[in-house]
Amino acid sequence: MHSRVGRPDIKQLAAKSKKQPVVISKATKKNSKTRQSLPLSKDLLLQLHRFMVKSRVLEERLIKIYKSGESYFWIGGPGEEGFGVPLGLLANKGQGIEHDWFHLHYRCTPTLIAMGMPMIDSIRTTMNRATDPSTGGRNFSNHYCYPEWNIAPVTSPIEVQYPIALGTAWVQRREKAKGITVVSGGDAGTAEGDFASCLVWATRKGSELPMLLTVQNNKWGISTHFDSQHGEKFIADRGKAFGMRTNVINGNDVVECYKALQSEYEYIRKHRKPVLLEVLVSRLYGHSSASGANLATQEECCLKSFEQKLLKWDVISEKEIQVLYEEYSQESIQALEKVRQEVAPQSDTIWDHVYVNNENADWRKF
Repeated sequence: MHSRVGRPDIKQLAAKSKKQPVVISKATKKNSKTRQSLPLSKDLLLQLHRFMVKSRVLEERLIKIYKSGESYFWIGGPGEEGFGVPLGLLANKGQGIEHDWFHLHYRCTPTLIAMGMPMIDSIRTTMNRATDPSTGGRNFSNHYCYPEWNIAPVTSPIEVQYPIALGTAWVQRREKAKGITVVSGGDAGTAEGDFASCLVWATRKGSELPMLLTVQNNKWGISTHFDSQHGEKFIADRGKAFGMRTNVINGNDVVECYKALQSEYEYIRKHRKPVLLEVLVSRLYGHSSASGANLATQEECCLKSFEQKLLKWDVISEKEIQVLYEEYSQESIQALEKVRQEVAPQSDTIWDHVYVNNENADWRKF
């Protein structure tokens, strides 16, 4: 697995988790003589928590930026950190087909944070600054693109990323590369033909593709509920008709997500065949700023649920949690203050990056 500078090796952390005992409180010791093992190593649990907090603080800052009138639109992934962080943390990150390719949708901030994206990049995208490394300030919030990490451009039309992802997966298969292709989307978009086409092409006998297809099911398509649109109980069941491996997991349980993703990654890397993974997640701030971007208190918060477990296991203290939130809040404010001083893209740059090597795309100059 690709190593990441400044981060613990994932395999070592996973191995340690089997030996790491829970440090339980005195009150618990009085009531029980049995020590249970932590589900993952303490270092890994804290790392997952840090990235989840960083992503949540960032997304809430983006919402504040929109509501203050400093950006035009917000759409993001608060509530999907329990899945998104492990998805990025377990990746074979790098450039080229020997590394994993990612075709993500607009709720992917947790994955990018886990892979190393700084907060300021996301704020630049949201505020449409020319310094935005993903789009030059010319796309919606959370529409990331990092060629150096094989992050394909996030698209605005829903679900078109599924057939696009077939291309990188096919090249990885053809060249017998080590990397795999990961593609993600939402439950409503699975009604699109693009999703069905991806299932067909990923599973042809003798030509199966090394792909992880994920569907983050938050039970909503803008304002339309899942139950009124789907005859199947689980979207993942659709993969069974194609003979592919399927799984359904609780996206609000970061430990379950980490272990399941670790298993699915290993399966695809070994067998070079696709997996359809459905992740049941919450939508904490509505569909987007178009629906108000207000907190949905009836939804489970994966971050708060995880923090309750960390406190129960004595992995972290209330004070340490508070300090972490304050640290990332200050980082987001400092980034915002810097971005406020940066310029928007100039009109003549609208033709940039349309063609390969930035060849002239202005039809008036042909």
